[in-house]
Amino acid sequence: MIKSLLKMNLTTLKEEKMKTRKQHLTRTARFVAGMLSFALTLMLLTPAATMAQDQPIVNLGAAGDFALLAGSLVSNVPNSAVTGNIGLSPAAGSNITGFGGAEIVGIFYTVDATGPAGSVPSATMLLAAKGDITIAFNDAAGRMPVPVGEYLNPGAGNIGGMTLSSGLYKFTSTLSISGSDLTLTGSDTDVWIFQIASDLNVANGIHVTLAGGALPANIFWQVGTSATLGTTCVFQGTIIADQSIALNTGATLNGRALASSGAVTIEGSTVTKPGLTAAIDDEIVPGTYNLSQNFPNPFNPSTTISYQLPFSSQVTLTVTDMLGRELAVLVNDVQNAGNHEIDWDASNNSSGTYIYRLQAGSFVSVKQMVLVK
Repeated sequence: MIKSLLKMNLTTLKEEKMKTRKQHLTRTARFVAGMLSFALTLMLLTPAATMAQDQPIVNLGAAGDFALLAGSLVSNVPNSAVTGNIGLSPAAGSNITGFGGAEIVGIFYTVDATGPAGSVPSATMLLAAKGDITIAFNDAAGRMPVPVGEYLNPGAGNIGGMTLSSGLYKFTSTLSISGSDLTLTGSDTDVWIFQIASDLNVANGIHVTLAGGALPANIFWQVGTSATLGTTCVFQGTIIADQSIALNTGATLNGRALASSGAVTIEGSTVTKPGLTAAIDDEIVPGTYNLSQNFPNPFNPSTTISYQLPFSSQVTLTVTDMLGRELAVLVNDVQNAGNHEIDWDASNNSSGTYIYRLQAGSFVSVKQMVLVK
């Protein structure tokens, strides 16, 4: 009897031990499986997040020379201050309205002779610039890899109060910046690209601030429909909108407003195109790309074109007539950072207006000069 009981107890102990061992193995297997799943998730997500933080700037082409460029209307409620060129195409120059003579440091470019006093008709150049808006829009909208995680719809579509490092961000609907200011932090070579499916709305009084050396020239907002900057807000970067862009009373834009099909409207606003700086001493490396107005202008028969490079760059400097026909290639080489100048001898050309175009890396700037014989 005792032997039988001992045998039963021993069997029970063995069964309990086997059961405990199986449970332990099951928990271990589940833990290992969980860790493998977590590791696989990291492997899938980490490359996308890392790559999303490393984007080249958006090449604006000829559109980069404008502070304001629109398709149907450019209107102003005085008094505004615009540093950079203003262009309108395909609408007539008469649709540039409300500007006083002291409100722009730059040139009005129009498709005809109906623009504001002093405007320059240049339909061919504007056609190229508008085409470059489309190219830039599609470039920004198509950037890869497709953002995921913290780069996809951060803040559920409202990034007010956030601090964002550089990278490619995607918003599948409207993007709002409200409630609190937005901070973009990074170095002077970091790039931000915001892909916005519909509208961009910035609330009244909101500031987009830059930290760590971040530059407005490296910030791009690709807007699927239209953008509105609220009263007295301060905004950074280039807005590339499919339709219209509105700056309400007292808004400041350190960047560009480029509207493909619709209007750009400003009201007592300040707009400064990135890259326009005061003259820099020849012994100092420039902080930005810049193409200066030729001197003398008008000229006969030669003139000097000056430009500045903040980095060593592949540089192309060409001269064309008003029909876009290339007449001379003045520079086509890699040049060091610094201040450069070159002469153009137009002895074999007739009197008229000519266009000179500088491309250095992704920077493009276009200006006009007048030969008078």
